Amino acid sequence: MASSGAEAKEEAPGPNGPPRSARPRSLSVAGAAEGSGVEEEAGPLPDQFPSYLAALTGREKVALYCDGLLKDCKAEDVNEAISKYLLEKLKQKEKWFGIWKTNPDFFFVSSEEIPIPYVGVFVEVTFKLLENPSANFKVSVSVAEPFSSNIANIPRPLVDEVLKEMDHCVPLLEIYPVEGQDTVVSDIASALEIVRFFYDFLWRDWDDDETSETYAALIEERIKIWCDIQNGIIPPPIAHRFRRHLEKYKSMHLELINYQSNIKEEPTAEEAIECWKKYYELIMLCGLLKIWEDLRLRAHGPLTPRILKRRKGYREDRKSVTYIIAKTVTPEMVKDLSSNTLIQQHDNLNSALGSCYSGDNVLLFPGEYKAANLAMLTEDIIIKGVGRPEETVIVSEPAHESFVVSRAQNVKLMNITLLQEGTVDGIVVVESGHTVLENCILKCEGTGICVLVGASLTVINSEITGAQGAGVELYPGSTAVLEGNKIHHCNNLRTIDSSRGSLGGINIKVLPAPKLRMKNNHIHSNNGYGVTIIKPSSEQLGATTEGTVESAAAGDGEDSVSKLMQELSLEIKTNILEDSDKGISIVN
Repeated sequence: MASSGAEAKEEAPGPNGPPRSARPRSLSVAGAAEGSGVEEEAGPLPDQFPSYLAALTGREKVALYCDGLLKDCKAEDVNEAISKYLLEKLKQKEKWFGIWKTNPDFFFVSSEEIPIPYVGVFVEVTFKLLENPSANFKVSVSVAEPFSSNIANIPRPLVDEVLKEMDHCVPLLEIYPVEGQDTVVSDIASALEIVRFFYDFLWRDWDDDETSETYAALIEERIKIWCDIQNGIIPPPIAHRFRRHLEKYKSMHLELINYQSNIKEEPTAEEAIECWKKYYELIMLCGLLKIWEDLRLRAHGPLTPRILKRRKGYREDRKSVTYIIAKTVTPEMVKDLSSNTLIQQHDNLNSALGSCYSGDNVLLFPGEYKAANLAMLTEDIIIKGVGRPEETVIVSEPAHESFVVSRAQNVKLMNITLLQEGTVDGIVVVESGHTVLENCILKCEGTGICVLVGASLTVINSEITGAQGAGVELYPGSTAVLEGNKIHHCNNLRTIDSSRGSLGGINIKVLPAPKLRMKNNHIHSNNGYGVTIIKPSSEQLGATTEGTVESAAAGDGEDSVSKLMQELSLEIKTNILEDSDKGISIVN
């Protein structure tokens, strides 16, 4: 991990809480500035090991935590799992060198006057096996030679005095191993970074009731949020607010614990009232953070519930299964399948979807079906109707908000009709990955197909009708290929907002601009334009955070809209648009 001041703030040890409150020290700020007559001046700190996590992709981070460190782990067992993980690494090396990064309040009268987030000291670490290890490991340290710190004129006697008061034991997560040591220490450095990141960004104290499956899904979603923040997919102002509230929660939680611990006897009425006040403030902030995490943090459009289900992937033997949904299987049903096809029969679609691994196929014979598991598609499967799409109908569950929701890398629906009844979300929501609809009929009651940030969609020879909003909504940074489709009688939502009433068949939200390829589509009888581009507002284009202008400046927005218009215009002649105003429209 880098040792810059800005990053060090983010690396405060998670399980040990925020910095301790200030207390008087023998060295004042003025004394530190003047040197206090100390003969030995600290040298510069040695370099730390480079960041291990920085080189990993989001998917690799998910595999590291969900399939490795926390595999099959319930939330209540996390600390024990992490303790075992750290212990395996630490017992391989008894002594090594690192930088102890701790709170300036240990060394200065008022750390608020000091423009640094931590005091760093070069130390030698001695680890001894504990009887009851925990994630709050403490290790024995001593000042290493040569005496080094990020504060050149800090007196060594003061460092010795602080360590003596702490019995030379400091939290392990405050130690950052330095380069120039063997691979065992390098592994320890990586392990410490992995654990710090978990407690800083992924751990929540309200997760204790989560099962192993839902907890892994929660951690995966939080990693995705973190990656989206780092990559700028979540706009900086929203990311800043989220992280500010998360840090506030951690600080308030520690404040409540400290306040309760300072009540020695039966609390007075005033103390009890103050405890309840702090508790309810914490509960309200916790509820806000849960809402932020339970809903996608996106700048455009409605907030959409996310899938809480882990991807299983392929079977170990890489074999695929074909599920036949029927009360009984007849020779006529399987005559077109190869002789080596593995077949499983299920009475209902929902149980088959729950059993699927990536690579599997689901065959639906003419009839009507319902399946709540369509709202949690994570595996790369093919769901195919046998016969004409009008003969195989899947009806939504009115009690559920979502109908078909996918985050699979590649999922395909063929030869079926989706009939939306009662659900308010999009008839198909592509959260991530790639979804293909071929020769399908989509009879919408809520919104049409929604392709969220970074996801991709292919629709071929299909029909989309009846949507309250646009037939297809493309969010910033998404990708879509539409070929040979009919999109009609959409945007039926009654609204006093004239811009919303003009959305029509396809609605494109920028910035950044989605990628859309259209060929041989027939878009007609919609309440509005054939294709509508939603420009970001001037506030979104010119948003700033703490004096830093976002990369999406106003000029960039205009350029993106102009470029998108040109690209669409080149292909518009291959499509038929028969709506009231025809062609492409831009609205704010």
